[in-house]
Amino acid sequence: MSEKKEFITNRKGIKYLDLFAGAGGFSEGFMQAYTENKYYDFRLASDINENCELTHRVRYNKMLGLDTKFLCQDIMEDSFLPNLLKKIGNQEIDVITGGPSCQSFSLAGRRKKLDKRDDLFYHYLKVIKALRPKYFVMENVKGILTKDEGRIKERILREIRSIVDDAKMNLLYSFLEDVLKTMMPASMYYALYIRLYMETSVGDRDKQNEIFFNNLEQQLKDVTKHLPYSVSKSDESVNTIRHGLLLLKMKQQRDSIRKQIIQLKTSAHIDNDTFVDGCNAIIETISDEQILEKTLDAIDKVADMGGCDVEAKVLKKSLEILTSTFDECIEFIQDQLKDNDGLLSHFNELMKEIRLYNIDEPLVLLSSNYGVPQNRERVVFIGCRNDQEIINEIPATVTEEEKVKVYEALWDLNMIDNGETVTSYKKPKLIPKYEGTKIQRAIQGEPDKRGLLFCEWSKIGRLGHRFIFDEEPFYVLNMEDLEKPKKYQHMELFNHQTSLQNAKVRERLRIIAEHDDYDEAKAELKEKGLESQKRNYVVLNPLGQSPTVCTMPDDFIHYSAYRPMTVREMARLQSFDDSFVFQGKRQTGGNNRQKEIPQYTLVGNAVPPLMARAIANTLLKHIK
Repeated sequence: MSEKKEFITNRKGIKYLDLFAGAGGFSEGFMQAYTENKYYDFRLASDINENCELTHRVRYNKMLGLDTKFLCQDIMEDSFLPNLLKKIGNQEIDVITGGPSCQSFSLAGRRKKLDKRDDLFYHYLKVIKALRPKYFVMENVKGILTKDEGRIKERILREIRSIVDDAKMNLLYSFLEDVLKTMMPASMYYALYIRLYMETSVGDRDKQNEIFFNNLEQQLKDVTKHLPYSVSKSDESVNTIRHGLLLLKMKQQRDSIRKQIIQLKTSAHIDNDTFVDGCNAIIETISDEQILEKTLDAIDKVADMGGCDVEAKVLKKSLEILTSTFDECIEFIQDQLKDNDGLLSHFNELMKEIRLYNIDEPLVLLSSNYGVPQNRERVVFIGCRNDQEIINEIPATVTEEEKVKVYEALWDLNMIDNGETVTSYKKPKLIPKYEGTKIQRAIQGEPDKRGLLFCEWSKIGRLGHRFIFDEEPFYVLNMEDLEKPKKYQHMELFNHQTSLQNAKVRERLRIIAEHDDYDEAKAELKEKGLESQKRNYVVLNPLGQSPTVCTMPDDFIHYSAYRPMTVREMARLQSFDDSFVFQGKRQTGGNNRQKEIPQYTLVGNAVPPLMARAIANTLLKHIK
């Protein structure tokens, strides 16, 4: 065991779990975080990809000597949650983090409509409902705030607020029975009661579903009872209502079809082609939203024919209740109570006990505010269990003037040439005019004359307060080699390799770098026959912070070497320690990039550890 006894002896371990773990940006930041009396006890990580597991096992099991488990499985599979519960046993998990895959939310590139990944947050919240941690953190790109005109963000907030404390739901049922029952038509009240009961009736949900739809069918009879018999049996609108109810009732079958088509789209890379509209049309046609919309329109038409406005209104509201979240049902109840301040106030106090998690709004975090030499904006949703303090801020650790600059982060790695692999630290090529940017800092980036340079923290690592390596850092190509210690590649410096580029490519990058702007360089590139099909190149500014680190190595051009960045340089911009070794292939092409998750993708998709550390420390200061 490599944990220092003096560190953990007088501190309580806060049990921690990391979903969608990727390379381990969240994990690394949480391992660095601690207070005088608390630290994180890392119990399990999960991701769908084997190279993520390989990177984790080398870092946390082999090097740090932890018994952290890894579940390599798709969270959307039905067996994921049972397998997760089996791995963690009877442990109470205090904190869960996760970044459901965010490509379809990103502002960069096209957004794929009805992408498989859009539903991953729902499966993440299923884990939250099962484990009931004190806090959970869900990270994503800033684009999630505006996706689908903000409806995705609102859906996430509603789903979080819809997680209830099962043990206290009887308080709600009693209130409904004592107060609300006399305020609305019996069949509408019954629909609301059964819908809310479905939140906790896991074992007999099918039975409750059957009861709910029997109630709806009776309401449909009330709507059509004044229609001529022939109309009630053959009219298109009546049939639309009848068949709409059947489709809504068959939710399990519809969800299965929808899931299969979305999976098919993802597997076959259906996007920007003649197939995409047809596939999307099928998915939309069988969605709750579209079935409900068509059914409600049909109810209005039948009401006009049969003079049954009151009955139609009850049926429409009952259908809306069926497809509402728990949070939307609560808003409906509050609306019924709006004319009675006393009852409304009592109900709101009741709901504070029943809702398991509190959250106001998601937070937008800028990584450079936390000692990361990168302007990476990320959104975090922090769910706070109702017995914990709500968190509405992650305080910055550096001011605007104190932020770590690109030159500070990379200067000592500038000792590698074209097509070269460097495995030890060498004398770098210094640039005198930038040397003044190097300042001594504390571990989270704060200027401190007793501290170290950013690159020195990267070299010695930010885990020394807690760990001594069980095994020195090493690299392996795959999981099979992990079982063969003779295959371990030990070296001083890892992941520092450049591609062998021909003279034409190197000249193109030099011209772009000297213009300091791709668009401004295009005329000269065209004149010299050096045009590129790439949409974008970014020349790093040594006196500022990098843009968001991405998964493509040639998107960035080194500020003085006029070449793409190495994995290690990208990792520095993300604030990973040099001892954090990215395993597996360095890069792959085309569609294999998402399947194999090479080193560049591991780095580009990660949460910056120093930003994760700031989140982790904030949680430790609040957690009870």
